[in-house]
This record gives sequence, structure tokens and C-alpha cells, in this order.
Amino acid sequence: MKLPIYIEAAMGVFLVVILAMAGKNEMIPQNQKNDVMKQSETEQKSDSDMQNEKEAVAEEATDSIEEVAQTDSAAITAQMCSPAGQYPVMGESVVTVDELADYFNQSGYEYPSEELAKGGADTIETFCQIYCEEAEAEDIRAEVAFTQAMKETGFLQFGGDVSIEQFNFAGIGTTGGGVPGNSYPDVRTGVRAQIQHLKAYATDEPLNQVCVDNRYEYVKKASAPYVQWLGQKENPEGAGWATGENYGYDIAGMLQHLLLKEQG
Repeated sequence: MKLPIYIEAAMGVFLVVILAMAGKNEMIPQNQKNDVMKQSETEQKSDSDMQNEKEAVAEEATDSIEEVAQTDSAAITAQMCSPAGQYPVMGESVVTVDELADYFNQSGYEYPSEELAKGGADTIETFCQIYCEEAEAEDIRAEVAFTQAMKETGFLQFGGDVSIEQFNFAGIGTTGGGVPGNSYPDVRTGVRAQIQHLKAYATDEPLNQVCVDNRYEYVKKASAPYVQWLGQKENPEGAGWATGENYGYDIAGMLQHLLLKEQG
């Protein structure tokens, strides 16, 4: 027969009271108490040791991840700049002004300070600073625009259809056969036009600054989001900045040299 629930509850309370009194009057053997206390201390110690071990493992794992990340960043860069890779034209730049200047200085070419000083860039550092500022303003990677300019101008030696006094660092408007292309009032405006032209190829997002690229409207927007696609012959849509074979891949190769050298 099942007892009424109130009786069961009362019996439960009674049992708890009896056990409490037994502990108070040391009716539970002392050796059992000691065993319980030792077990508790062991468990606490084990928990502490386990926590320390976890922290040590976590720290070691973090160090390993950072080491692998440094190694992998070089590998990722190499892959993105390879013929099979895709290096985005847009995004946060991964180089500094000094790194761009070092890249130029190590090319062996002399910076044309006299000519470019007339346009507001008397040193290579100032020139690179302008590239970084203008690229950031339109969310274009400075390393992409800079290496493109180095390809187009032969590391600022010019010698083609465009003359240095035009401050046109990417051959905008040139079509060959002696056509000089566009001219700009100073270095910054010329750099800004190049950056805006790159953005036109990379995305359909609007410009952040007043447009100084008078050929911006003629570009098929978002047709070349990757450096490798800047050449029309390698572009899936047949669009792109230039008709020369491997144009984008040549720039990607220069990027690879620049970026891996800085990481090394």
C-alpha cells in the first residue's frame, strides 16, 4: 500500500535530521571523514592541475597557430599571385609606404625627383605616400596600383608614348601608335585617376571621391575584380585594362616579388 505523500515527505525530513545529528555527534567514523576530505582535496588538486594543463596546451597551440599563420601567409600570397590564383584588386593594403619605397629602390632605377617634384612628389617616399592615401580612399590595394604603375612606366623611366610630364602613371587613354593618352595637372591627380580606373574594373560600387578619370564611364564595371583579369586576353569576359598578352599575370608576378620579399 502506498503511503500518503505528506507521510513520505515527513519521513524524508526526519531522515535528514537524523543524519545531521549523527555527523555532529561523530557517529560517522573519523576515518571515513578523513577519506572524504582527502578525496575532496585530491579532486580539487586534480581540477587545478587540469586547468593548468589546459592553459599550457592552449598557449602552445596559440604559438603553433601563429607560427603556421606566418608560414601560410607567404604560401597564400604565392598562391594568390600565381597564374592559377586570383589576387583581389580591392581590399585593405598589406604593404606600407616604406615597403613600396624599398621595392622601388631595390629595382636599381633612379627616382626622377626633378620631374616629379613639379607635380608634388620630390621623393619616392612622397610618391608612395600618395599611392597609399589615394588607394585607401577608394578601397583599392595600394600594392596593386603601385606595381601596375611600375609596369606601365618602366619603374618611372617612361620612354613610351606617355611622357613623365603628363603625370599619367598607368597609360590611361593610350592606344599605341604614338597616342600620348591623358594628362593630369599633378602627381596626385594622375594617381587618383589610375585608382578610380582600377575601381571601375574591380567593382560596380560608386567612387568615394570626385571623379577625375574621364574614361571611368567607358569601363565595364566589375569586369576585372582580380589582378590576373586585368589583361583582356586572360579575362573570362574579354574585358580588361590592356590588350597585351599576360598583362595581369605580369603585374601579379611583380606583386609576388614585392609581397614575398617583405614577408621574408
